[in-house]
Amino acid sequence: MSKKIGLFWLRDDFRITKNNGLAEATKNHDQVVVFYLYKNSIYKNQEAQKWWLSKSLINFQKKLNEYNISLEILKTDSFKTFFDKLIKQKNISIYWNKVYEPDYLKFDEYLLKNLTTINIPFKVFKGNILNEIDEIKKSDGTPFKVFTPFWRNAEKYYIEKIPSKEKIIKKLLRKTSYFQSSIDPRQILPKNNWFKNFEKIWSPSEESAFEELQNFIKNRIVNYSDSRNFPNIVGTSKLSPFIKFGQLHVETIWKECINAKKKTIGISKFLTEIGWREFNHTLINHFPHMLKNNYSKKFDKFPWEKNAKFLSAWKKGLTGYPIVDAGMRELYSTGWMHNRVRMIVGSFLVKHLLINWKEGEKYFKNCLLDYSEASNVAGWQWVAGSGADAAPYFRIFNPILQGEKFDKEGEYVKKWVPELKNVSKKFIHKPWELKDDKDFKLGRDYPLPLVKHEEARKKALNAFKKI
Repeated sequence: MSKKIGLFWLRDDFRITKNNGLAEATKNHDQVVVFYLYKNSIYKNQEAQKWWLSKSLINFQKKLNEYNISLEILKTDSFKTFFDKLIKQKNISIYWNKVYEPDYLKFDEYLLKNLTTINIPFKVFKGNILNEIDEIKKSDGTPFKVFTPFWRNAEKYYIEKIPSKEKIIKKLLRKTSYFQSSIDPRQILPKNNWFKNFEKIWSPSEESAFEELQNFIKNRIVNYSDSRNFPNIVGTSKLSPFIKFGQLHVETIWKECINAKKKTIGISKFLTEIGWREFNHTLINHFPHMLKNNYSKKFDKFPWEKNAKFLSAWKKGLTGYPIVDAGMRELYSTGWMHNRVRMIVGSFLVKHLLINWKEGEKYFKNCLLDYSEASNVAGWQWVAGSGADAAPYFRIFNPILQGEKFDKEGEYVKKWVPELKNVSKKFIHKPWELKDDKDFKLGRDYPLPLVKHEEARKKALNAFKKI
């Protein structure tokens, strides 16, 4: 064992299982310290995730205590400044797992170079992904831009890989601390108490993540292929925030799905969702311009409209379209939104209101517990039509038909838009057709629609013709 202290840089890997970097540190050192760098600028516009992060740190700290490993949380304005100072120490080795975002990977390169130059031992491991992002390429060596062939190749590649031996985290003899100025995870919480409701719904720990996964495979995956489209039932896995923070490794999900007793269409449909996550990560790394701009350059000429009133009504769930409003309120209240509804509200913002997808992307980033750069940007560009494997521009979701098809009885709408709870299912998705009764008046009890669907659709198609 090395006399040096093993330092593990914790990023999106709040787990004991399949945490290769941490396992390697405990194998090589008698004393290991896990450190988390809290950078204000990263979380400035990710308010909801501050709650998840704070809870994850508290829960993981308890877990690591059982292994005699301390977790220290350090505030920093710059990873570079922090590490430049840290690597002046000679008594350390550093370990970490990759995060597949261009900024992180670029910083990894900087760190590797410096650690090599001054001869500090380090090891970097694969992060929370099935295949490394540059392993899946077309036969001519270029990256895939279309999902189906990408996933066909990626899945085959993963299945044929020789699995590496599972690395196990060892319990150490005694706990040690290393850094002077560790902060309390509660200091990270968002200032307003908006997240109080999250506490009733979510439990950000590895144990809960695994339990949710088991529960999903046992009870819901069988019908996943259909039921994932209906927001009024719990038909999806709700694992996304756990995956984002690495409480659950996608290899664990894969293994549990493949080992499930019954092989169903639901399983392959669900694994395809993991495939989309992989695809999105390769896209943002091969085409990093899409993180800030349109993936497809011709969209740079799109005649977006600036309309603060419409944007605000959309955020508050007051557009006058019940299924859209239900989704936006679910998001604010729970930090999560049903995936089918994400497409509906996204399409409404971009195509009915002609507001730039970047506005929606920014708002989701702030409110989603499962926010991940790759999935959020790729999802919004998919809806807008500006992405790699995007929805065609003429596909404009009709929020009335979408509501009638996927929330037939209006249960989802009534749950999140209680002012419509007495409206019959005939009118629940188009309350403007309701002749006024004394208990319910449109414009007083619920807003009039911001735009008329048919007119908005025509306008959108004309705008798309310009590009």
